[in-house]
This record gives sequence, structure tokens and C-alpha cells, in this order.
Amino acid sequence: MGSIKRFFHQLTRPSKAALGLILFLGFIGGLLFWGAFNTGMEATNTEAFCSGCHAPIVAEIQETVHFSNRSGVRAICSDCHVPHNWTDKIIRKVQASKELFAFAIGTLDTQEKFEARRGYLAGREWKRMKENNSQECRNCHEFEFMDFSEQAPMSAQQHSISLAEGKQTCIDCHKGIAHKLPDMKNLPYWQ
Repeated sequence: MGSIKRFFHQLTRPSKAALGLILFLGFIGGLLFWGAFNTGMEATNTEAFCSGCHAPIVAEIQETVHFSNRSGVRAICSDCHVPHNWTDKIIRKVQASKELFAFAIGTLDTQEKFEARRGYLAGREWKRMKENNSQECRNCHEFEFMDFSEQAPMSAQQHSISLAEGKQTCIDCHKGIAHKLPDMKNLPYWQ
């Protein structure tokens, strides 16, 4: 009985070495968790990951200026669909878990099912981009840095007005810039 009491007494009063070991192991565990978490986050930002469920959609972008252009800059799915700042990225990843679940249960597992919901999905994404002032677009494109003299007259005029008024955001005019537009009839979701 005395040895059990001594054992529990040692547990209630750990040595400095034990406390140091616990803190060290906690620190190492935290680093390992953070590294694994960050690796997982980055792995889900790759085009290969996205095309696992959205292969036809990923193929659409390959026909646009965002995939092949004179400057050699290529956008991938996460550039437009995942916010770059950390807090918003985490929120978007949590929201995207619903999309993974929908794919897993077969809601969007065929091209026909996807096409039937394309309007809803596009509207939801356009609404999100409108609400965040097209922040993902602005990571690469910014009115202040545009050379309006190099743009078509109509584009230069619209960009100048949008810059001056600040009422419009990129997605207001550039729906379908990287993906095929859905059937725009009877889609009140974003109107």
C-alpha cells in the first residue's frame, strides 16, 4: 500500500525533468500536428485533388485564358475558389467538406447530375465572390494596376467606371470567364 501512495504522490508532484519532458513532447506534437494539417490543406488545393471529383469542370478551364495565355501565368482551381488569407481559407475548407460529402453520396457523381445542378452551384459561387468583393480575382487583378490603354475601349470604359464608383466587383461582369455558363433562365438564386 505504501508503494502505491508513493507512486500517486510522485504523480501529483512531478519533477522538473518530467515537466520539461511533457512540455517538449507537447511542443513536438504541436509541430507534427501543424505540419500534417498544413500538408493536408495544401494537398486539397491542388488541381489533381479537384479533378478527382470535378474532372470535366477542370477540363473547361483548359480552354480559357486562365490556363494558357501570352504571359505564361496559369490559374488553378484553388486560385479562384479558395481564399488566400488563412481565416477565410479555413472557413471555405469547412464549407467545402459539404461538397466532398455530396460527391461521396452520389449527388454529383455524373456529368448529367452536375449539369442539372450547375446553375445552383454557379449561383452560390457567384454570390460568395460578390460578397467578398471578388477577392480571389483581386489576388492577381487589381484596377489600380491595370493599363487601360492596353484594353479594348469597352473594357477600359467599364473598368474605369467600376474603379471610380466602386459598386461593381469582378464577378458582376465576368461570369463564365473560366467555366461554361449554366442555363441562365429561371435562376433567381443570384438575381
